Amino acid sequence: MKEVVTSVGIDIGTSTTQLIFSKLTIENRAAGYMVPKVEIVDKEVVYCSDIYFTPLISNTEIDGEKVSAMIRAEYEKAGIKPEEVSTGAVIITGETARKQNANTVLSSLSDLAGDFVVATAGPDLESVLSGRGAGADTFSEENRNVVANLDIGGGTTNIAVFRKGSLAGVTCLDIGGRLIKIENGKISYIYSKIQELAREKGIDIHVGDAAEMQTLEKICRLMAYELKSALHLSEKSDYHQKLYTNEGKGLGEELRVDALTFSGGVANYVYEPTDEDVFRYGDVGILLGTAIAECGILESVECYRSEETIRATVVGAGTHTTEISGSTIFYQRDQLPIKNIPVLKLSKLDEETPQSVSSTIKAQLPIFQQEGKKEAVAIALSGQPYGGFEKVQELAAAIIEGAEALIKEKPPLIVILESDIGKALGNALYVRLAKEKDVICIDGVRSKSGDYIDIGEPVGGGYVLPVVVKTLIFNS
Repeated sequence: MKEVVTSVGIDIGTSTTQLIFSKLTIENRAAGYMVPKVEIVDKEVVYCSDIYFTPLISNTEIDGEKVSAMIRAEYEKAGIKPEEVSTGAVIITGETARKQNANTVLSSLSDLAGDFVVATAGPDLESVLSGRGAGADTFSEENRNVVANLDIGGGTTNIAVFRKGSLAGVTCLDIGGRLIKIENGKISYIYSKIQELAREKGIDIHVGDAAEMQTLEKICRLMAYELKSALHLSEKSDYHQKLYTNEGKGLGEELRVDALTFSGGVANYVYEPTDEDVFRYGDVGILLGTAIAECGILESVECYRSEETIRATVVGAGTHTTEISGSTIFYQRDQLPIKNIPVLKLSKLDEETPQSVSSTIKAQLPIFQQEGKKEAVAIALSGQPYGGFEKVQELAAAIIEGAEALIKEKPPLIVILESDIGKALGNALYVRLAKEKDVICIDGVRSKSGDYIDIGEPVGGGYVLPVVVKTLIFNS
């Protein structure tokens, strides 16, 4: 049994906006007499849009109408209708995610995204998607080493580290090619953190100053050094910590990188530095790429050529967002697809006893139902301590007791498990609720508190559900 679904990736970045369409092939890899094991066995990009400069009304506002018009035109060029899309991602990335109307723009694109597409913007997710789109995970698996991908865009640099194919760490810094803009030979925009970084090093620049090559080269060298520091390849400056996006954290000190890949709009100029027409894009992206190539970072560790550079994030969004649930699942078809459900995750300690499961859910639910809103919440746990019939029954009773306030409301009871007890637990919950409450219980999915989850309509003969777990991070 094989099934092909259409996926879209839409990336609205600080510098550029683009989209791709992909075909994902899913197949049941289990023998006929075994529990189905459905996997994504092939991913093929079938259409790449033109790359557009992201239209802005001002430095704080995206031109949503122009973005929507561009994307609608690309759908028509590709010959694909929104209702034909099954999965994928619409993401607003980098500095653009901090624009005042980012949420509004995402909402305006919802009718283009089919019934099941994640709409999200978060530096952690973007780091992972760009890293996978660049092939860093594959390089690290093939070479059995630790590979970091630096996705250097207009507003941010997203870093994802993979150890032998598995994600080992992510971080994001406010370093990018369009944080200083040039117009008619003068500086037309400077991001506050970069202006402060320059000032810390005795470089005083302001909007309206002449775009002096030597001064801007010095600032780009400062940014390159900060990226090198973020990889633990040089000492950190006093200002370093302030450069992390959303006051985030850097990579763990235990991570030691063996090799690098580069993606994003600046990446081509890391791989192939140039001194010709360096302000052709109206920013310092070319100078930044050259500064990175010359800062010693490439001599410190091995460097691989990325599979994708400027398209890495959108390729990752279109082909790497979707997971397949386990095959031992329980759901009501008429409740799907379901999107943007916050995740309440229980820790291992919370799962130790049925009593702790119940009390934790009861204590945490109000966090996800602010201002009296009674919306769906997904309760996530590993389920590992609850194998066997009796244990599953105990877990079902504990969840029902803890989620009593949730069960009284209209949305379905949603439970996400890591271990393969989804069907058994779902049945137990449904029966204990006298079959009067809709229950969705899926397994084979990892998540954490603060995540949001989308669950699509059944595929693979109804045995599995496409799932996207994501992080929504907008600066307020």
